Amino acid sequence: MADRVTVIGWDGSPLTAAARSALSAATLVAGAAHHLALPEVPANAERIRLGSVDLAARRIAGHRGSPVVLADGDPGFFGVVRTLRAPQHGLEVEVVPAVSSVATAFARAGMPWDDAQIVVAHSRTLRRAVNVCRAHPKVAVLTSPGAGPAELALLLDGVHRTFVICEELGTEREQVTVLTSDKVADHSWRDPNVVIVIGGTASAQGGGWVAGREPGYPPQSRGWAMPPEGPRYQPAEGESVQLRAAQLARLGPRLGDLVWDIGCGAGELAADAARFGAAVIAVDEDPAACIRTDAAARRHGVQLQTVQGRAPHVLERLPEPDVVRIGGGGVPVVTACADRRPERIVTHASTRDDAEAIGAALADGGYAVECALLQSVEMNPGDWSERERSVVFLLSGRRLDRAP
Repeated sequence: MADRVTVIGWDGSPLTAAARSALSAATLVAGAAHHLALPEVPANAERIRLGSVDLAARRIAGHRGSPVVLADGDPGFFGVVRTLRAPQHGLEVEVVPAVSSVATAFARAGMPWDDAQIVVAHSRTLRRAVNVCRAHPKVAVLTSPGAGPAELALLLDGVHRTFVICEELGTEREQVTVLTSDKVADHSWRDPNVVIVIGGTASAQGGGWVAGREPGYPPQSRGWAMPPEGPRYQPAEGESVQLRAAQLARLGPRLGDLVWDIGCGAGELAADAARFGAAVIAVDEDPAACIRTDAAARRHGVQLQTVQGRAPHVLERLPEPDVVRIGGGGVPVVTACADRRPERIVTHASTRDDAEAIGAALADGGYAVECALLQSVEMNPGDWSERERSVVFLLSGRRLDRAP
């Protein structure tokens, strides 16, 4: 019974001496078709086409001999090593890495990638991968059949990006294509491929100290739901910085989410949600509100999409949200949002009657309802006099068919 397996990464370059030595002694070799066709694979070794890594790991664990697994790029980076190391297989794993496909893709594009987000797109994560592409200026996407460049571009409808599509890296058929996102769906693409998605207004982040985008970027900003800057700030009735902080806490926006901010007003909540790494669509029927929201995004160094239109009708053409904040519109907007089944819906009301009506609409839509009466008093620290008082009902709904 095998208790040790050697995993060899391959990036199209000649195999290293360590990799050749491991392969020459192999009695079982698992890999894709192009791996098994390598001349270094022993003719008398048992061969396994690598489909399900978990099934292959079971066969490897039961094999008497010296098993080797071949994989593209660095097998420890979104690769087979994680599955092979699962406790149920009892395998000790030795890795001979190669250059990862992501590193190769950025090298072909001549771009740095320490500031890039890296995501895997398959049938279950495609929408979340697209949301990361909406929210961040540089994203590398490891694709899969049915979740490739065309599908990414189609779901990015209305958001302009540039795609650098790297097909069959390391092989004789390697090809790198640069297209705008609106042209990508018109082509067929070969697997496997890596897609670099770039664009947006927040691309100049400079050299950093941590890979990817630093949470809460830009670095000079500290804190959430801070008092807005500038004389053009126009909060809606009953809104306050304290209410915005409570709404953000209930929403819990995170990387991979799509947030709807309906009635975005000054755009401060939308910008804060984007600083958490979420993709944000900010909606308002007032063109001036959309302009203020774009300005808030620039000030905070984030990117989001603004849509001018009146809810609930404008919501019909928007992609599915994960969480929704409603700044105005009452029961009709709450009902329309509940029909789209986001995980959380957060809103507020100025009167108890309005709060009861909104709470009933959330409950009827299949949401567990929470309501709190928030009172905030802004003080003047000079003489500790009361500057402004706000009293509002905070309402939040959690979808009942999903675990908290």
